[in-house]
Amino acid sequence: MRKKGWVKQLHLGALRSNNARLLRQVGPDSGFDSIGDWPQAASLAAYLNALDNEGSLPKTIIYNLNPADNYVFATMIGNFPGRHRRGKNPDGSGWWFLDQKEAMEWQMNALSNLGLLSRFVGMVTDSRSFMSYPRHEYFRRVLCNLIGRDVENGEIPDDDALVGSMIRNICYENARRYLAFPETKTSGITAKRPAARRQRA
Repeated sequence: MRKKGWVKQLHLGALRSNNARLLRQVGPDSGFDSIGDWPQAASLAAYLNALDNEGSLPKTIIYNLNPADNYVFATMIGNFPGRHRRGKNPDGSGWWFLDQKEAMEWQMNALSNLGLLSRFVGMVTDSRSFMSYPRHEYFRRVLCNLIGRDVENGEIPDDDALVGSMIRNICYENARRYLAFPETKTSGITAKRPAARRQRA
């Protein structure tokens, strides 16, 4: 994979097919799954280290399913940086049971507290269902709300050029560069934000 420049995606933490009776009755991939709660840090580190030692660690996005492991995963991604490449193994967006507002914010806050949110590849779906694609719009709204709240609280600068480019990168450019997709005509376009109407006392 590394020689071909492919990106590996690891989705970790699912406890599958918990109800044997319904699994026999309905079949696989029909539900009855939950979040697993076993330790992951040591085995994940050993796996990534083995690939890195033999020079075969590809670009890898790591998705976490247990919110208790957000900080584990957010620190793990920094252990194996690529040569001349920032963010070789980025933290993936909240997925499956964590693919909703609260859990997306948990994941982004952990990444922001321990690394660079500006390098986040955002919502990169591996879904095969057409109806799942609105999650990208949902993700963008959650991201903008999270960053907008930080701006209003004075925690990050109220600077359209700075904040706008970071949001645009998280929503599109970081993933495009990371996946080595060609630049499109719309890449790099800067959209003006309409002036916000603020209520005054």
